[in-house]
Amino acid sequence: MDFGVILAGGKGKRMKANRPKPLFEVLGRPMLEWVIRACEQAEVKDLCIIKGFCGEQIDAYLNGRYTTVLQAEQKGTGHAVQQAEAFLSADTNGHTLVLCGDAPFMDAETIRLAREQHIADGNAVTVITASIANPTGYGRILRTEAGIAGIVEEKDATAEQKAICEINSGAYWFKTGALLEALKALGCENAAGEYYLTDTVAILLGKGEKAGAYCTENTDVILGANSQRDLLELNTLARMREIDKHLDNGVVFTCTDGITIEPDVQIGAGTEILPGTILRDGTVIGEGCTIGPNCLIEKCNIEDGVRLNYVQAYQSTIEKNVKIGPFVHIRPNSHIKQGVKIGDFVEIKNSTIGEGTAVAHLTYVGDSDVGKKVNFGCGTVTVNYDGIIKSRCVIGDNCFIGCNTNLVAPVKLGKYVYTAAGTTVTKDVPDYSLAIDRGAMTVKEGYSLRKFSSKIEYKDKK
Repeated sequence: MDFGVILAGGKGKRMKANRPKPLFEVLGRPMLEWVIRACEQAEVKDLCIIKGFCGEQIDAYLNGRYTTVLQAEQKGTGHAVQQAEAFLSADTNGHTLVLCGDAPFMDAETIRLAREQHIADGNAVTVITASIANPTGYGRILRTEAGIAGIVEEKDATAEQKAICEINSGAYWFKTGALLEALKALGCENAAGEYYLTDTVAILLGKGEKAGAYCTENTDVILGANSQRDLLELNTLARMREIDKHLDNGVVFTCTDGITIEPDVQIGAGTEILPGTILRDGTVIGEGCTIGPNCLIEKCNIEDGVRLNYVQAYQSTIEKNVKIGPFVHIRPNSHIKQGVKIGDFVEIKNSTIGEGTAVAHLTYVGDSDVGKKVNFGCGTVTVNYDGIIKSRCVIGDNCFIGCNTNLVAPVKLGKYVYTAAGTTVTKDVPDYSLAIDRGAMTVKEGYSLRKFSSKIEYKDKK
């Protein structure tokens, strides 16, 4: 059996925030989640997360998905893995992957290829390494013809060792039984007084076991975040990697300012993404669309030929050739059907808007089922909440809703219904009818002259 142990107990003092460092987000996803997904994609699914500072936040985030164990004191990476002893003892004949929970760019291919080499070479431990131009700050890999002789930390390295460019990523494959034995032999005789996981390499070599290193081509696996500045750099790198991916797929960007596309977003060829647009996980966008500027789209299915301008849309479906914006809010569970036009300062919530319908401006449509080719006048409101329950409105095909109409749910309008401007509809209206609700208008002549006589005289003199 393959186990995975993810070290997620770090406080990250320089982050200056009251949450575990691995829960800080890169492209809207906690760094810990990036690492978990890499494990899952590599078929390493029996995971143990080592928590520490604010560990209850780790538990809340995982919500029971994986085993967690507490590292009550921060005594080093070796000490952290020691906390998983009971978890690992369930099968000492398998292999264990150890990863850092704040290194979000570890990828499934690196995990798989490192495991293949680990098994093929019969290693007790295989260190995942990378070769970089500036290795300052990282542990150096000491290689021999038979594998590796060990890992030396920066502060303990000689000048000759500091010139080595192959570095430790902090990720390892172990034979599980060998790892457990090495953990028992760990000491803390070093400058920091900590139990280093790197020392297990020397311990296993001393027992006559084999140690090797897999040097990945993905040098980003070494990257982590120890400060908010580091986190910004990770986000910038990840953001541009996603944009590059979509460029390769035929998506159009004339300027990338303010554009953030999270990893699980799909975009069709020929679609243009304009500045200031944020596309979150779970969003699917078709071909030939224009999204932006300044749109926020989350978990929406957007079909071909859609134009969104200053739109926020959540958990909704927008069909082909829809035009929306500017300044429109599409709230969850809405279905905007083909050819709909929605103008400025409109909110749609939990509603279906039928084909060819126009909702021009300054209108709220909530909890409603709207038919085809309906026209909404300015200032229309579906009054869906009575203070206790929310009810639905049904509006038939080809209705014309006059300006400042209130539709007090539950109410149903048949097909080809007109409502006069300023009408409040409180009961169902049959097909082909006009609903009009206006009290008798009273005109009080001379009212403003009497009320504002002094002001009127002053203005007249000017």
